[in-house]
Amino acid sequence: MTQWIDVCSVDDLQPDSGVCALVEGHQVAIFYMPRESVVYALDNYDPFGNANVLSRGLIGDIKGQPVVASPLYKQHFNLQTGVCLEDETVKIPAYAIRIENGSVQVSITEQDDEI
Repeated sequence: MTQWIDVCSVDDLQPDSGVCALVEGHQVAIFYMPRESVVYALDNYDPFGNANVLSRGLIGDIKGQPVVASPLYKQHFNLQTGVCLEDETVKIPAYAIRIENGSVQVSITEQDDEI
């Protein structure tokens, strides 16, 4: 069973951008795309730059895949799976996230590859 943790209000999110939240000791990068009515959650840690910075990256899509580009060395991470597009052997945790009654909720249990 998924354990949901209230993180913030949807009003606290930045449209078409990322924010970082500390969820049970994990830095989680939360990305909000209001036009698509979707939110994504990844670990905030960039394994190439060895820093917690992904929430500051630029979001977009590459070949239909929603991605965030790291602000350090510009690697792209799939927002649904956490897989690096430039090096598919590198994957960061992707977390389940939802908006429930105006509240953003995250489950820090890493999602399966089948999303």
